[in-house]
Amino acid sequence: MTEEPKNHLEPYWRTEVDPPRYEALKEDIAVDVCIVGGGIAGITTAYLLSKEGVKVALLEADRIVNGTTGHTTAKVTAQHGLIYDELIEHIGEEKTKLYYEINNEAKNFIASESKKLGLDCDFVSEAACIYATTDSYMKKIENEYEAYQRLNIPSLFIDDIPLPFDIKGAVVMKDQAQFHPVKYIIKLAEEIVKNGGKIFEGTVAIDVENEEQTKVVTKNGPKVTCTYVAACSHFPFFDGNGFYYTRMYAERSYVLAVKPKIVYPGGMYYSAESPTRSLRYTPYQGDKLILVSGEGHKTGQGSSTSAHYKALEDFSRQTIGIESIPFRWSAQDLITLDKVPYVGPITDDKRNILVATGFRKWGMTNGTAAAFLLRDIILKRDNPCKEVYNPSRFSIDPSLKMFFKNNLDVAGHLLAGKLQTPDKKAEHLKKDEGAVVSVNGKRCGAYRDKEGTLHFVDTTCTHLGCEVEWNDGDRTWDCPCHGSRFSTNGDVIEGPAKKPLGKID
Repeated sequence: MTEEPKNHLEPYWRTEVDPPRYEALKEDIAVDVCIVGGGIAGITTAYLLSKEGVKVALLEADRIVNGTTGHTTAKVTAQHGLIYDELIEHIGEEKTKLYYEINNEAKNFIASESKKLGLDCDFVSEAACIYATTDSYMKKIENEYEAYQRLNIPSLFIDDIPLPFDIKGAVVMKDQAQFHPVKYIIKLAEEIVKNGGKIFEGTVAIDVENEEQTKVVTKNGPKVTCTYVAACSHFPFFDGNGFYYTRMYAERSYVLAVKPKIVYPGGMYYSAESPTRSLRYTPYQGDKLILVSGEGHKTGQGSSTSAHYKALEDFSRQTIGIESIPFRWSAQDLITLDKVPYVGPITDDKRNILVATGFRKWGMTNGTAAAFLLRDIILKRDNPCKEVYNPSRFSIDPSLKMFFKNNLDVAGHLLAGKLQTPDKKAEHLKKDEGAVVSVNGKRCGAYRDKEGTLHFVDTTCTHLGCEVEWNDGDRTWDCPCHGSRFSTNGDVIEGPAKKPLGKID
């Protein structure tokens, strides 16, 4: 019998640790750098700059570590799925090696800072393994191992792993790691304040004025005057005509925290096949929880989202066994056209407005690497990875192909949503159930809360007018076009949308 989590939206990391609270910005201020976003990229950027004596202010719309960083599986690794063979083909061996080196540097930085700060954040060195269970993916594993050899990545090729299922083969990246992301970020935040930096929570940045002076405009009115702006807010809060919503897509994935029946052998595992399966452990009440994750799909698209949790549960039951499932959660990641993050000036003509986004599913190292790049740009230091991550890059292959594919997909979902005829009625909804319904001939989103009260929202996304869909696994309204997400009451959870869904009485 599985143990249903008390709060299906709450990751394990944030149930164990309660981050300190920071006040909202209440008056205009002036700093050298205004950083927007309290995840690993924003916090690490503020930490690095504050150590250099730079006057920084960090704005977080909600609470720090409450977004993607708080929902991660927290693998600290330069092994980012089957990526290196693909990157060599598309961007060349030299740039691919730089990508590996800066992510490996990020892993080493997290290790060294944790030790230097005397931080108990469950940092443990573990090997990272990608395995194949089918002959068709075995060739991809072999190609990836060959790419590792070309890039001089310390690695092994093996034909067996210490888990209770058969594989065809696997590639192992040595000396990778895992940790507790919230414990780590909380400590960096404390150091930022000690270094004279300022952190403001509950402060929504909505625009940038960039004329005589650069100012970050917040929703409640106060402005931050600064020399540089660093948008580290998952999806950039300011687009600056960079059209980032056309050059990335959002993907959701799911995590179960399982008390297993087997003794977990250690290590971090990731399947080559899709839908992916990822496993790692974390300490829990003197024992181990196994984080089983995967089932990625474009936000707002695919089958019932609760079915993805069920698929992970079935996999867990068949492999490691289940004593209970104390926690489950989901995450949202942004993926760029060529799978390399966008880090640097938001556009070529706005060199003092910087962006860090598109970390795919590997934000712990990519987010830390982004902080290195932002620091070096602001301090006018050389960094060989600037061109690798340059947001203005655009290679013909695969970028052009993915650009058209993604935007044709958007157009298809925009049209499909407008033509959809809801087949459910609001009065038939059970408690804690939502659906797209028709009310007086109008397409609406309806949710009946646990007390039985119905809440209606306009299902037209406030970003570009696509129709949102009900996410039954996370109780949210999700846009299939650009990944915006809204609460049952229509409030914005994830951008690029900035305005809530319309309320319907």
